[in-house]
Amino acid sequence: MNIKTLDTVDVRGKRVLLRCDLNVPLKDGVITDDGRIKASLPTIKFLLAQGATVIITAHLGRPKGERKPELSLAPIAIRLSELLGESVNFSEKIIGAT
Repeated sequence: MNIKTLDTVDVRGKRVLLRCDLNVPLKDGVITDDGRIKASLPTIKFLLAQGATVIITAHLGRPKGERKPELSLAPIAIRLSELLGESVNFSEKIIGAT
């Protein structure tokens, strides 16, 4: 079986859907440990450097099918933007166009 890896796939000008484990601990909406976000940075930076548009999908906690504001990924998007040094678009919508 020939498994493709990021360094063997041409992603220039393509949209890449990246599933990240960004399930970080929050206290009162503030990230208390951004280790998982930082662990995703090398892959995200590599894709951006290759000219890809990166679409990140993730979850926070276990909402059990309900929308829970305390489990929003908005604080993670803000921290990711700070770490990347560029803007990160965040969609509140979980279904449909942004």
